[in-house]
Amino acid sequence: MADDTSRKRKVRGRKIRSDRSQKEGRRAKKELARTASNARERNGDTPLADPADITPEPFVETDAVESIRDRITGWLEADQPVHLIGPTGCGKTALALSAAAERGRPVVWLNGDEAVDTAALVGAHAGGERYTEDDRFVSGVSKQTEIVRERWVDNPLSVAVREGATLVYNEFSRSDPAAHNVLLSVFEEGVLERPGKRGEDRTIEVHPEFRAIVTSNDAEYAGVHRQQDALLDRFVGVHVDYYDEQTERDVVEAHVDLPEDDIETIVGTTRALRDDLEIVVGTRAAITAAKGLTVFDGRGGDEDGQFEDELLVDVFTDVLAPKVAEAGVEDIEELRSTIAETV
Repeated sequence: MADDTSRKRKVRGRKIRSDRSQKEGRRAKKELARTASNARERNGDTPLADPADITPEPFVETDAVESIRDRITGWLEADQPVHLIGPTGCGKTALALSAAAERGRPVVWLNGDEAVDTAALVGAHAGGERYTEDDRFVSGVSKQTEIVRERWVDNPLSVAVREGATLVYNEFSRSDPAAHNVLLSVFEEGVLERPGKRGEDRTIEVHPEFRAIVTSNDAEYAGVHRQQDALLDRFVGVHVDYYDEQTERDVVEAHVDLPEDDIETIVGTTRALRDDLEIVVGTRAAITAAKGLTVFDGRGGDEDGQFEDELLVDVFTDVLAPKVAEAGVEDIEELRSTIAETV
């Protein structure tokens, strides 16, 4: 009889140890996940940004700017991903961030380049996590088991679709088109697949408030990849060009402290060079030139006190020279000559 009782206790004891051990393991895993998540938040290691923090400063809101931003936000309200296309330096990124901030939802920023692959978008295993199960349910016996498991870290796209954020994907066309295959199911089926992730949570159901804005330079720019038609068909394309002259003046004035006449000269020169040169002369070039002119004492001695022509030539040559520097010194001299003729 005693033997039977002893046998039953042992059987029951093994079941209790097994059940409690599993519970302790699950508890440890949850605590580990919470700790890791809290640590990421404390360290700022999260791609989510408050919309108020990403609004470009300064950002000029003229009628021309508001008109195109309203088109972007309108398409986002219609649940359409938006592809902003236009020349470099025309303000696509600022527009995208401003439109994203207008939604009032968290924003996730991503910058495209050759190194972006599927893992950079959806996440990957990032080392291992260790925790210890300590079994002390039998008197006088202590058993410790160290468990190592792979730790998965979500990247910007996964976070954006899960949290209902606005994804701003800058320089979208500089990334390899193969990396963007995961976007097809996001836009079509409302599901994100995470290749490499195992288990039931391999997919994420797209949050109904998720939206995407991507920006690209025109197709003829160096380093730009042609994206697959199946994906481009799911975007609406909004072409962004250089603004009218008054808007460009307002943009430059927001960045530098110069008299109105000086800004008029800088913007006028920029627009003339845009017509005369084969390279891209964007609004950004006007802003850079204006910043340079604020630190050089090169005003003429006449009554209007305008910048000397030679100084304007020097500054615009410095600003635009990187676009032809790889071609050689002769091309820089030719650039300077063209700028001098324009000025």
